[in-house]
Amino acid sequence: MTERRAFSVAVFCRNGGDVLLVRHKRLDLWLPVGGEIEPGETPLDAARRELREETGLEGSFPAGLGVDGTPPGLIGYEEHPAGSKGLHMNFAFVADVRTRELAACDEYTAVRWVRDPVSVECPLNVRQLVRLALAA
Repeated sequence: MTERRAFSVAVFCRNGGDVLLVRHKRLDLWLPVGGEIEPGETPLDAARRELREETGLEGSFPAGLGVDGTPPGLIGYEEHPAGSKGLHMNFAFVADVRTRELAACDEYTAVRWVRDPVSVECPLNVRQLVRLALAA
C-alpha cells in the first residue's frame, strides 16, 4: 500500500526585518502560516490564498530567488511526516507584507515576529527556513 501524501505550502511573511510565526493551535508549535494545496492550485496560488485566509494580508512574493522557472518567493522544499495525512510535501515561500496588523484566525493561538528563530519553540526545518527567508 502506498503511503498517503499531502502537498502543502508554508509562507514566511517578512516585515521590518522580522518573520511571522504563529502558535499552531492543534500542534502547539511555532510555525509559519500555510496549509494544503487545493485541487487545481499551483503552490504559489496556495501560498497567496493561505496568507490571505490566515492573516488577511496580501504579500509580495519576490522573483529571482531560484533557477529560471522557479515561482516567485519559493525558498525551499521539505518533507515531513504528518500523522494520518501521511507525508507532507511542503513548498516554502517568502512574502513581504506591508503591515503587522493581522485579521483574526482560529488556527493559531498567538503570533510572534522573530529575527532569531531560536527564540521560539519550532522544528529545526522552520528555524532553517526562517533564516533563508531573512536572507532572501
